[in-house]
Amino acid sequence: MTKKILMCGNDACGEGAILAGCTFYAGYPITPQNEITAYMSIRLPEIGGTFLQAESEVAAINMVFGASAAGARAMTSSSSPGISLKQEGISYLAGCELPAVIINVQRGGPGLGNIAASQADYFQAVKGGGHGDYRMIVLAPSSVQECMDHTSLAFDLADKYRNPALVLGDGLLGQMMEPVNIRVTGLGSRVTEKPWTLTGCKGRQPRFIRSLILGDGELEEHNRKLQKKYGEIKMAEVRVETLHTKDCDIAVVAYGSVARIAKAGLEMARTRGIKVGLIRPITVWPFPSEAIADIASRAKKFLVIEMSAGQMVEDVCLAVNGKKEVDFYGRMGGGIPTEEEILAKIEALA
Repeated sequence: MTKKILMCGNDACGEGAILAGCTFYAGYPITPQNEITAYMSIRLPEIGGTFLQAESEVAAINMVFGASAAGARAMTSSSSPGISLKQEGISYLAGCELPAVIINVQRGGPGLGNIAASQADYFQAVKGGGHGDYRMIVLAPSSVQECMDHTSLAFDLADKYRNPALVLGDGLLGQMMEPVNIRVTGLGSRVTEKPWTLTGCKGRQPRFIRSLILGDGELEEHNRKLQKKYGEIKMAEVRVETLHTKDCDIAVVAYGSVARIAKAGLEMARTRGIKVGLIRPITVWPFPSEAIADIASRAKKFLVIEMSAGQMVEDVCLAVNGKKEVDFYGRMGGGIPTEEEILAKIEALA
């Protein structure tokens, strides 16, 4: 059974976590994601979970590490500078193969920047961010409904692969309000047993969770195991939406809130006779390289649109592999592209 209510994207992320069976949240305030922290402070006690406002972002991610090691579905959230502070802990989670969900409601940067929407944390999210050869599963919602659904999905994927998963939103998406359908039955029904957790070793062999691996060749072998897992994720978990790509001359690539703006500009262009399509990566890692490569066999040009200096452009160029021209339009530092700007860029390319 479902019910429909009006929510902002940040609250929807919180409810998505509750629906997925999240029982532990630790966070530290930063705009524009504070609604998530406030929401979890109300909802988790209602279901018997644990909410902690940590003394810092570093403390919050390490609290999540401990809760995950003990078997909880655990989550933290922050915005760009706060996510930077969490990078060491995220690397530890990946190294120890601990599932956890991290939400980044991106804001303008670098540095403290401003509190407006941005997509300038793409490299940090999809290339690792912290130290070592690791990857996170990264989901990029483009609506308030997807903020909820992708947060729930992130918990499932994190548990499935014993790996941290990141929901990559932005200040625009976190603050906007839309109607969402909320599932009100089967709460937390997807939580499964975790035989690797540290629950005390009385009556059984002890278990170890560690990323400090000092034996000769052991760390390399552990890394080979991790890379094999990342390969399995790339094979099984790519998610992408396409629109009007069967006959397009220009293929627009955009994710998150920018994709919905791009969609409006695209529809305006098609009414003017320009054959333009949209590729929206839903997982920005694993990246939908094969889908883009397939469309490159028929599209004449690609246009990447981002609220950044052009970070996703690199992945699109790798997928296109020199077969077609890849152009870029972006806004930085909290600037948000408009439909008219996107239309003008499409017309210029056409």
